[in-house]
Amino acid sequence: MSPPPLIAVAHGSRDPAAAVAAEALVAQVRRLRPQLMVTCCFLEHAQPGLPAAITAVGTGAVVVPLLLTAAFHSATDLPAQLSAADRAAVQADVLGPHPLLLAGLERRLAEAGVTAGDPDTAVVLAAAGSADPAAAQTVRELAAAWVCRGWWTVEAAFASAAAPSVEEAVAAARARGAPRVAVASYLLAPGQFADRLGAAGADVTSPPLGDAPEVAELVLARYDAALTRQPA
Repeated sequence: MSPPPLIAVAHGSRDPAAAVAAEALVAQVRRLRPQLMVTCCFLEHAQPGLPAAITAVGTGAVVVPLLLTAAFHSATDLPAQLSAADRAAVQADVLGPHPLLLAGLERRLAEAGVTAGDPDTAVVLAAAGSADPAAAQTVRELAAAWVCRGWWTVEAAFASAAAPSVEEAVAAARARGAPRVAVASYLLAPGQFADRLGAAGADVTSPPLGDAPEVAELVLARYDAALTRQPA
């Protein structure tokens, strides 16, 4: 018997590069588990939409949100679209927070020339931002957990909707005497937010997480956990 299909649902963007990044992540998930049907869809701005994807794969799919924090899209928008579909599906948890994301962030920083846990590097953990205080708090808690790796410091910051801004966090680290400041892009895809992080004035800015192997592993972990909640 085939396992239930996995539908990875990304936020979606008017920037075509975001859809390319989502598809690349889904391709990485397929490579990790080739016997599993894995499809990609979007909440907005790109096609296919979630209801169409659910209809295409049939009843019993597991929907994994390609979202890093639990906020409006996971709590309201996604459930509304699930209810609009004509087939039953199970919603998995969002990706973050999780230690695998920190491993992926360290991978991306290493690709940009920053050694994991470098004591001379202040890291700004830069998220897109949310008006939901709980979502912002999860990013701050992730930063607090990451500093134990040996960094000069790790501070959370946001590209929108929450404080401090990434520019403010970079400037604050310099004012405190950080030898080097690196922005760790806590984003899944390129686009407006990623461009904003790159212009924040840090010495180094990592690329978005994208199709990092750790993120693909986490997608499957969220899928497996959701299976335990799926009705027989």
